[in-house]
Amino acid sequence: MLADPLFKNSRRFPGLLRYVVEHTLEGHSAELKERTLGVEVFGRQPNYDTNEDPIVRATAGEIRKRLAQYYQSADHAGEIRIHLFPGSYIPEFELPGTHPPASAPVVPAPEAAATRRHSHFFWPALAAAAIAIVVAAPALLLSWHSPTALDRFWAPVVNSNSTVLVCIGQRSFMATAQEPQRLRNPDVELLATRGPGVPITISEMYYMGSQNVALDDAKTLGRLTGLLQAKGKKYRVLGESSASFSDLRESPVVLIGGFNNDWTMRLTGPMRFSFERDGNGFRIRDQQNPSAKGRSANYDTPYLQLTQDYALISRVQDPTTGRMVIVAAGLTGYGTVAAGELVSDPAYMEAAIKQAPPNWQGKNLQFVLATEVIRGNSGPPRVVDRFFW
Repeated sequence: MLADPLFKNSRRFPGLLRYVVEHTLEGHSAELKERTLGVEVFGRQPNYDTNEDPIVRATAGEIRKRLAQYYQSADHAGEIRIHLFPGSYIPEFELPGTHPPASAPVVPAPEAAATRRHSHFFWPALAAAAIAIVVAAPALLLSWHSPTALDRFWAPVVNSNSTVLVCIGQRSFMATAQEPQRLRNPDVELLATRGPGVPITISEMYYMGSQNVALDDAKTLGRLTGLLQAKGKKYRVLGESSASFSDLRESPVVLIGGFNNDWTMRLTGPMRFSFERDGNGFRIRDQQNPSAKGRSANYDTPYLQLTQDYALISRVQDPTTGRMVIVAAGLTGYGTVAAGELVSDPAYMEAAIKQAPPNWQGKNLQFVLATEVIRGNSGPPRVVDRFFW
């Protein structure tokens, strides 16, 4: 049905119809309220005004019209019918052959009474037929794919009407010293001796912080943009030094990197979990337990001796820009990789929300992660703390 031109050329109609059908089949029809649908399907804020923004009602009304047009075609006469009656967002289903033709005559009263007398045979048969269809036709259930925890995590971003901004962290300095155990690079030596005000050459530009990103951040960038592309969502990429406040106001934002991304530091600063630096010590600070010294990394540690890193994932409606923002950032690059894995892997996300409150998908949230580091390689992400509001 969703591949039919009546639905496939719109983002709103398939999204709402798929959501209400899947939740009804899963036994969660009680959740199908206007406000919940506005948050889950259309990415609205949890406290949005449904009277000023009737997107759910308007979309449901249009879906009813398109369902009627869809079933008018003889090609769909043998399909299960989906009804979305006015005043409700809970779909009802009708098996093929039980829908009377439009020109059917009115049934006389005596025959109607006989039908009522035998209705106790009809409904068990209908229920048995429905169960048989569910058991015998798994392909039908697969076509009505149940949204995973990962789908629900990303829904406010993916279901928005705007192109997503992916903002990756960058260093704010220029290379002026040779990297240890690497071949001598004469370009770096020139940078160390150049005077102020001298125009930057093409060669020198490659060593500027505004032109570079860390490899671990680049891995996470590839993972998350690949996820957005797989979901059919358009995105654009900017470096932290190139992104302006007006850029962040235009669309949902994905921030990659912590201490090298000023936008991450600004956003998470007032939250329960945030990044904090003390000299060469870096940690994730908990405002409810500010004296805690764990969840930290010292940058003086030889990198092959680092055994554990920490990361922070945030998904919040930014009160300053009014946009949904997702943060994936570690104390070091290992943590950023682990954060990128959790927000792109369905199994990791399912584990992360096991202790989540009801309707978590409509709330702001933060996950604190830990990951083991073995000789320069990060392990799987583990959620060690979480907060929803």
